[in-house]
Amino acid sequence: MLKSIAKTVVSREQAEGVGARVRRSIGTHELRNLDPFLMLDEFKVKLPSGFPDHPHRGFETVTFMLEGTFEHEDFMGHRGVIEPGDVQWMTAGRGIVHAEMPKGPEVATGLQLWLNLPAKAKMIDPNYQELSTKDIPLAQSPDGKVDVKVIAGESYDIKAKIHTYSPIYYLHVKMQPDATFEQKIPANYTAFAYTLKGSPKFAENGPEAPEHATLVFGKDGDEIKVTSGSKNAEFVIIAGEPIGEPIVQHGPFVMNTKEEIMQAMMDYQLARNGFENAPKWESEIQQRSSLFQ
Repeated sequence: MLKSIAKTVVSREQAEGVGARVRRSIGTHELRNLDPFLMLDEFKVKLPSGFPDHPHRGFETVTFMLEGTFEHEDFMGHRGVIEPGDVQWMTAGRGIVHAEMPKGPEVATGLQLWLNLPAKAKMIDPNYQELSTKDIPLAQSPDGKVDVKVIAGESYDIKAKIHTYSPIYYLHVKMQPDATFEQKIPANYTAFAYTLKGSPKFAENGPEAPEHATLVFGKDGDEIKVTSGSKNAEFVIIAGEPIGEPIVQHGPFVMNTKEEIMQAMMDYQLARNGFENAPKWESEIQQRSSLFQ
């Protein structure tokens, strides 16, 4: 049975970080906490804008680059660059402080997803899974008209390399004109699509979806069927099994209770329980920010 579309919201640009512009979908008042998803931003950043040093605890960030180059640096000494098609899957766990800035003079665009962690994993050690575009499994429809980058989960019998703490699908789909994409997703999963290019249809006899739209699927079926129409189409399908635990968020901290949020704030301020390196560390890359010009 095909999944229906429960809600459609078109994202609008807003300011974020230092001078950056994002189109936020998940995380707005219209789409608050689609368990296990906390936020999805389509970001557009050019130096000296960016995201200088800031902390996280209790969840994961998944950064998928579309254009340009982004550099990352954290207080544990990890530093890396992600280019178009690359993915960085960062598990903040008990605590991380990092900066994310454009690497070169061109505009950097991409998607960043905030993914909640179950209570049992919120205080694990931070971890990274980084894949260059050539290392991400690529699936294709039988007729060759649909390419699917399998970041998490599986599609057309091709499985992802990423390890996730709860079952997740993250598929980057590119369709030629007059193509059809079919994808199985368990009925109980929270699932949505975010459109990047074209005007695909996500439901039989439904309207064409505009660019920068979030389409939330209902839990009335276990299959998604998309048609591209007369133009190329590009979008992501993201789905996951709900964790089913309380979500309490305060800025960059996401825990299960208010007491745990207060503890996270105190740990960060007092440099303990995972934030020991915070007071004595500043990233080099944040010097590119307009804060330091």
